[in-house]
Amino acid sequence: MGLFNAILGNASEVSLEQVAKEFEPIIVDGENIELAFKLVKDMFIFTNKRLILVEKQLVGSKVDYLSIPYHSVVKFSKESAGLLDLDAELKIWIRGEAAPIVKQFGKGGNNINEVYRVLGKHILK
Repeated sequence: MGLFNAILGNASEVSLEQVAKEFEPIIVDGENIELAFKLVKDMFIFTNKRLILVEKQLVGSKVDYLSIPYHSVVKFSKESAGLLDLDAELKIWIRGEAAPIVKQFGKGGNNINEVYRVLGKHILK
């Protein structure tokens, strides 16, 4: 991922080999990583069983892993970037949670659209 994309918050696809090695300790039998996207400090990992949201601190080494089984997603939405609002926004509502998970994407490219499409592929089966 280029520095310019990172500064703008644009998601970029990550090598599956790189992700598989990093996530091997938490992947269960029969689970396969299908696609991964990285933002500045966040990652979206799509497996055949769940969505894994990863948030790494910019300073320090703390990492938060949130596993969301696809059947737990109630709804999801995206808000495109506009003229005055340069960020696109993805929201994911989880069963039993009032507030959605919100992730920001920078303006430009189809980054949020690709994540939205893959999310839809798994949830709308």
